[in-house]
Amino acid sequence: MTTTEQPPAPAAGADERLLHTSALRRLLGRPELGSVVGAAAVFIFFSIVADSFLRASSFGTVLYAASTIGIMAAPVALLMIGGEFDLSAGVLVTSSALVSSMFSYQMTANVWVGVFVSLLVTLAVGAFNGFMLTRTKLPSFIITLGTFLMLTGLNLGFTKLISGTVSTKSIANMEGFDSARRVFASQWTVGGVEFKVTILWWVVLVAIATWILLRTRFGNWIFAVGGGADAARAVGVPVIRTKVGLYLGVAFAAWVSGQHLLFSFDVVQSGEGVGNELTYIIAAVIGGCLITGGYGSAIGSAVGAFIFGMTSKGIVYAEWNPDWFKFFLGAMLLLATLLNAWVRKRAEATK
Repeated sequence: MTTTEQPPAPAAGADERLLHTSALRRLLGRPELGSVVGAAAVFIFFSIVADSFLRASSFGTVLYAASTIGIMAAPVALLMIGGEFDLSAGVLVTSSALVSSMFSYQMTANVWVGVFVSLLVTLAVGAFNGFMLTRTKLPSFIITLGTFLMLTGLNLGFTKLISGTVSTKSIANMEGFDSARRVFASQWTVGGVEFKVTILWWVVLVAIATWILLRTRFGNWIFAVGGGADAARAVGVPVIRTKVGLYLGVAFAAWVSGQHLLFSFDVVQSGEGVGNELTYIIAAVIGGCLITGGYGSAIGSAVGAFIFGMTSKGIVYAEWNPDWFKFFLGAMLLLATLLNAWVRKRAEATK
């Protein structure tokens, strides 16, 4: 008669969190896994169909396109993990640029004065969104849609009232313009490849957002609020403070993007930014964030933005009609959502 040895059972009272977790299980549990697979597929695809896609100069262009989306996608991802949306993020970027430009020009002040006034105004809009959301209990879709419409009207109305046209006056000759451009719109060359400063801003913001999510109490609050605000409140999570803080994060990124827009082109068109809010949300979703909240990562939003950059520029390098970009955008959104759902189910099944 033979006997089969059974593996030793965990000691009584052992903490399950200390049990060994396989590398595969940890990998399947990462929210950005699907977006990384998608990024690799997009890279291989355009490497085959577009000869110029693999040139060193193209790399800097792709990174720049990705960074302009990624700067906003990171805080938008945190907001979505917290269970909320911000449909005003796109026009808020333009509002930030318009306030800087018009305040500096009309007050004949150093442009840095306009930049800091813009920061205060932009943060005030973010605080307004958070305050209205937590006080009225209305869905963030409704609150920020209202803000989107108000900002769109204010951008156009104030610009035409002050400048007489739909664009601002040039501030290129004003004091402080050159130093502000170095901070928000400079570029440098490495090995023959041009890199924009927005890439640095992007990396820093993603790093900060990741640190907040994974290493701070506030990050725990974000996940808790996104999983269920009432349950989070019951265990002592400051729900109001958390949601207002998330909207302030989106507003700060909008200020950075707005200053880049202004100091890159000297003038700002009041109608810009409409529709970009969906791009930021899609980048976050492609990066693994759930529409329902409580799941996602800032790194995933960066990968999602990188997919945007590769696709938008890859179509140009392949010499296709740019109208195809919308098709690829929709296809990527659907495929990424399905893949992320599958990855999450596999991760839950292995627990």
